[in-house]
Amino acid sequence: MIYLSVETLSKHYLTTEGREKFLFHDISFGIESGQKLALVGINGSGKSTLMKIIAGLEVPDQGEVVLSQGVRMAYAEQQPQFAPDDTIISFVYNSDDPTLALLQEYRKLLSQNPADERLSDLIQQIDSRHAWDYESQIEQILGQLGIYELDRPVADLSGGQRKRVALAKALIEKPDLLILDEPTNHLDLATIEWLENYLSAQSMALLLVTHDRYFLERVTNEIVELEQGQIFRYQGNYAYFLEKKAERIAQQQASVDKAQNLLRKELEWMRRQPKARGTKAKYRVDAFYDLQDKASQQINQAGTELSIQGRRQGKKILELEDISKSYSEKQLIEDFSYVFRRQDRVGVVGPNGSGKTTLLNIITGQLAPDNGKLETGTTTVFGYYTQQEISFSDDQRMIDVVKEVAEVIDLGKGQVITASQLLQRFQFPADMHYQRVRDLSGGEKRRLQLLWVLMKNPNFLILDEPTNDLDLITLNILEDFLLQFDGCLLLVTHDRYFMDRLVDHLFILSPDSGHIQDFPGNYTDFRSTKSQPISASGKSKPAQKKVRAESGTESESKKDRRPTYQEKREYEQIEQEITQLEEEKESLMAQLSELSAAAQPDHQALIETSQQLEKVTQDLDEKSDRWLELAELMEQS
Repeated sequence: MIYLSVETLSKHYLTTEGREKFLFHDISFGIESGQKLALVGINGSGKSTLMKIIAGLEVPDQGEVVLSQGVRMAYAEQQPQFAPDDTIISFVYNSDDPTLALLQEYRKLLSQNPADERLSDLIQQIDSRHAWDYESQIEQILGQLGIYELDRPVADLSGGQRKRVALAKALIEKPDLLILDEPTNHLDLATIEWLENYLSAQSMALLLVTHDRYFLERVTNEIVELEQGQIFRYQGNYAYFLEKKAERIAQQQASVDKAQNLLRKELEWMRRQPKARGTKAKYRVDAFYDLQDKASQQINQAGTELSIQGRRQGKKILELEDISKSYSEKQLIEDFSYVFRRQDRVGVVGPNGSGKTTLLNIITGQLAPDNGKLETGTTTVFGYYTQQEISFSDDQRMIDVVKEVAEVIDLGKGQVITASQLLQRFQFPADMHYQRVRDLSGGEKRRLQLLWVLMKNPNFLILDEPTNDLDLITLNILEDFLLQFDGCLLLVTHDRYFMDRLVDHLFILSPDSGHIQDFPGNYTDFRSTKSQPISASGKSKPAQKKVRAESGTESESKKDRRPTYQEKREYEQIEQEITQLEEEKESLMAQLSELSAAAQPDHQALIETSQQLEKVTQDLDEKSDRWLELAELMEQS
């Protein structure tokens, strides 16, 4: 049975500068009973808009959405709307479902007047509908999503809590067709696993947008891709989608290449003919313009490389000693000690409220611990991507946001990249570079924020939920970048696939004791050792008091050594040399940028400048390595 049909939908909008942006054109698809579809596409492609149109919250430019008679649909959006006087319980029970309405009336009368005569009649009706089991299921769903204090006003909740309340309502209604927009955002790992199992076991049809690849793989059985305004359907899970998408792109690229070859021949014919269009064969002219459109198509391919030259790190990176932090009577962190080593890659795991973000804020100096101390190496430069959006000015153009950090970025080995090229590598096409921030979607703003942090060239990256609101293509690009990143990585994420690929060990936070366990392995390794998910009542072992990067006589001998007089003189002199080399490198990069941007580039000058830049970069790397060795000695003197 077909539950819902999307027929020839089109949608566009006008930017603040009056330009038309088309999201999708003339798309059609259907959802049948039992189907579980994932809607994927890059940020800004129109996924959330399409779901709002299906849910009846927005109107398309053309086309229609047809919901079959008798089919009940529920929708949990990314930014749910509430009435000003809503409480959690009043919002959850506000439904057209007669059983929910009956339970809501019972709760209301019971709280207002337990002696009300109408209660006995309500109890009989509830008994006849066997609705007490339904109430128990409601309480279970609310509890699994961490929703308590049911009389609390929704206005007092955080954005993540509101999202969970809206998700709970959609699940409680038990619709025939459930529509979810990024349901795993703001959920901890244990809750995501529960939701994954819950949806897999339900017979309802499902349409969801998610970037969580494990969730997508285990819950859905078909993928609908929205790309360049068109729909592509793939029968199967995420692995099958990747395989077939690669085949489609290869075929599309071959078709474009063939069109470009034909276009060159047609162009020769057009140029040979008289200028008056009426003298040419009309079918050849029409075919020429059709061919021109096809040949100019751009094939967006995932996996575009993003690589930025990282800063070098000294031996001392970051040392935490007996760190503790509590709020009121709740101990979040107790006596935690750890010494970060070069290329440390750590995932931070724990239920919501266990202190993950608190730990990150202490490490970056944004929050002071109650006890203990931190020592940061002289060469350590943090890059901190937070859950809060960086407040770019709405009037700023995208290219100007990037140029605030740098106009030209060093990729290493004498190679550079301009701000415009970097934006394109991060899935921002050239026609978007002068678009104002206010016209970007939520996901596009987050992607720009992430790029802004990476461009600051840190050697210690701290990422707090970087996968929220990012599309699958951007996640692949980010993963490839982080796999090549030479610095330290500290990662908080609910995306298990993302964490499994990137971390070598975990900090497991216990919300009861404040202890932090250092677990050797990724999240899947950790889960395989546990019969149950992480829970608020779970105990974890305290972290080791110290973890040293080196041990034995070699470490002790280096610690005891003191710099000689000559090394002290060299240290003072090498700082001046590095400063001069950095200035020279910056000048050469500017020259290279000007030469590249010229209407008629001087290729000989480009080659010579590139060679000079490569030589200066090599000298700078050698001097920097020596400076790091000397700096470590100076720290011990």
